[in-house]
Amino acid sequence: MSLGKRVRRHPWISTIPMLGLAVGLTACGAGGLADQKVASGGGYAPSSPGARAASADEAPSHAAMASRGEPLGEPAIDRPGLGTSWGEAVAAPITFSPFVRSGSSPWAEVLFHYNDAEGVAAHAQYLGTRPAPLEIYAGDGALSVALVDEAGRTLPGFTAGGRTLIVGEDGARYRIVVRNATSARFEIVASVDGLDVIDGKPADPNRRGYLVDPHGVLTIDGFRTSDDVVAAFRFGRVADSYAAQTDQAFGDRNVGVIGMAIFAERGMVWTPAELGRRETADPFPQRGYAMPPR
Repeated sequence: MSLGKRVRRHPWISTIPMLGLAVGLTACGAGGLADQKVASGGGYAPSSPGARAASADEAPSHAAMASRGEPLGEPAIDRPGLGTSWGEAVAAPITFSPFVRSGSSPWAEVLFHYNDAEGVAAHAQYLGTRPAPLEIYAGDGALSVALVDEAGRTLPGFTAGGRTLIVGEDGARYRIVVRNATSARFEIVASVDGLDVIDGKPADPNRRGYLVDPHGVLTIDGFRTSDDVVAAFRFGRVADSYAAQTDQAFGDRNVGVIGMAIFAERGMVWTPAELGRRETADPFPQRGYAMPPR
């Protein structure tokens, strides 16, 4: 693990603790690039859908072919349900702070699926449940994650069969909120529709992410376009999603899923699980009789 990587920290309103963004373009554990700052616009999502240039080895997207007047062949079938579109610019300034992961594997992972009300309601009815405001607890319950609307209300959803589904509304803005109930810091590498929320590229947990402070709240508002601004997350048609318009590798294949890889910081952590072990420690674990020597 490279030491001294700087982590971007985001000043929020006084009622919300500060958060940060861990920066480093190498995988955790790789050398080099310590304390290196990513140039504005060089490590973030393109400023608008379709702005990422394809390499010589990449097939041009339908949008790129259409702009050049090239034939597109058979039109793609419009998929039902929701994706996440590129929203308006939102001020979200960040700074740096050091963070060293406790290991190369995530401490916990969180996965949300989302869809419109009709799709989620049908799925809920099939499973014999119904949506309600939903917050998911990660790992041993030390962190919780929810999707909230523009007013901060937790979006409805349900969990069943190991899957979490959230109800979205076409055109509505949403945010990802992570709450930390411990005295330790955690790093959150987040993806939306298979794309990293910082640089807009296919997501990889080995990239650096945002920090949530001890007993703090992290709010991720959109795809980051610079040190100071993000493009808001907004639900929209799959065809209009940011992934469908920019991802040369996967297109809209991963639309409808939000993921988080959560990394603990190197050092001891007082998590609820550790506190529970202390609480249930037995001073006399063996109450049997002495055994004869062998």
